[in-house]
Amino acid sequence: MLSNILVGVVALLHFNFLYMEMFLWTKPAGLKIFKNSPQRAQDSKILAANQGLYNGFLAAGLLWSILHPDVLIGFQLKIFFLICVIVAGAYGAMTFSKRIFYVQAAPALIALAITFLTRP
Repeated sequence: MLSNILVGVVALLHFNFLYMEMFLWTKPAGLKIFKNSPQRAQDSKILAANQGLYNGFLAAGLLWSILHPDVLIGFQLKIFFLICVIVAGAYGAMTFSKRIFYVQAAPALIALAITFLTRP
């Protein structure tokens, strides 16, 4: 149960990232969150939307892992999608901002550890 809750939190974070990157990127809230100028945000709008879509795929995979009727397959899906999130967060931290590690990779690392500790 704890694993599902933590994986669900990571999924919700990624649905939130999808929303921010696809729909708020050029809006005042998005400009503030991502510390962008209006021109820079407009210039990168398509790239941000693409990135948001990928975050949505990660969230959907995590949700699938929670809802899968076969517990063992669900466990494998959790591991796969959490590792994908961790790799993406680590890459973002190395190439753009260390803050990404704490916002994206750290929650997934915690969820991964708990998932392994409570595996079926």
